[in-house]
Amino acid sequence: MTQDWRNAGFGLYLHWPFCQSKCPYCDFNSHVSAQIDQVRWQAAYLSEIDRIGRETEGRVLNSVFFGGGTPSLMDPALVQAILDRVRATWTLANDIEVTLEANPTSVEAGRFAGFAQAGVNRVSLGIQALNDADLRRLGRLHSAADARRAIDIAQAAFDRVSIDLIYARQGQGLQAWEEELQLALTLGTDHLSLYQLTIEDGTVFGEMHAKNLLCELPAEALSADMFELTQDLTSKAGFAAYEVSNHARSGAESLHNSIYWRMGDYAGIGPGAHGRLTLDGQRLATEAGRLPTDWLQSVESGGTGEHPRLILDAGDQGVEYVMMSLRLREGTSLARFRALTGRDLPQGALDDLVGLGLLVCEDDWIRTTPQGVMVLNGVLRALLADRLSAA
Repeated sequence: MTQDWRNAGFGLYLHWPFCQSKCPYCDFNSHVSAQIDQVRWQAAYLSEIDRIGRETEGRVLNSVFFGGGTPSLMDPALVQAILDRVRATWTLANDIEVTLEANPTSVEAGRFAGFAQAGVNRVSLGIQALNDADLRRLGRLHSAADARRAIDIAQAAFDRVSIDLIYARQGQGLQAWEEELQLALTLGTDHLSLYQLTIEDGTVFGEMHAKNLLCELPAEALSADMFELTQDLTSKAGFAAYEVSNHARSGAESLHNSIYWRMGDYAGIGPGAHGRLTLDGQRLATEAGRLPTDWLQSVESGGTGEHPRLILDAGDQGVEYVMMSLRLREGTSLARFRALTGRDLPQGALDDLVGLGLLVCEDDWIRTTPQGVMVLNGVLRALLADRLSAA
């Protein structure tokens, strides 16, 4: 189905690769640089918007997301120039969502008014913890008081505010997480992204863990208890878990991230940015080179900064759709999977998973149960065994 992306819409992701410091748990494409020529970066971003705009002429743009890195380090004038070019390139949806990720230091919070004036209407704050000891352990540069101030300033400047928190941290007990989450639920935001700490290869925490130097990580059973507690407390507070790690009041779900999970099209611009574009009847996976200097020089010399694009066949698209959509509370449409791939998901695996209480099947949709969410990777392996073994 060559226009399948229309089921979810079209978004634009812009990656700002710079941070003030590298957090020890972070495996994102972020870099620390003493000097950043934002004029050069502006020219490169505008050039790439022009290129993608020519490829997607006539589309309605549903969302823009400034990610990173720390996009709140961008000059508001740079954000303004980018959004001016976006408005000149695509027709914008009436309810377009424009999100910018931010860190809650006082310097960055002072930029919020400028970002809002440029057209940002949603901010995602990387709070991560609400006590100073854990913030220091996570390598964050802000304090808990800075975080509270930034939330207040953000709520005054933007229509919508989301905060990120990490749990299952070193030395964290169930009661401590309950108290912290209860506090977060009183702060007045409409969206919470709540992630369990994961130890990734290539990070400082990953190196420490490999040397048995990362102490007091919660046991698997405790992490599971924290996950269940998270679902219970957020649900009672009116923050539905519309995705495995994301909770929102009704109507405040992240539109941009939903384009990913519902398998829409999105253009990725900037170092390391990924994208999915349906062009000339083919669905393409795009990825830019990760090194900021290489990407910038490539664009300035007339290139795109992208690696060669990959064509995703029907099987690839089916796997991607199931893997992404089963993260959502709404689940996976069996009819859409059939339209994408020309086949059905294996009935035997579906029956087994329903029988085990891990899936429910209703009106041609499948959804994970609370028990299924806890073992989502196993559910996916069972449903996609044939395709994954062939890969």
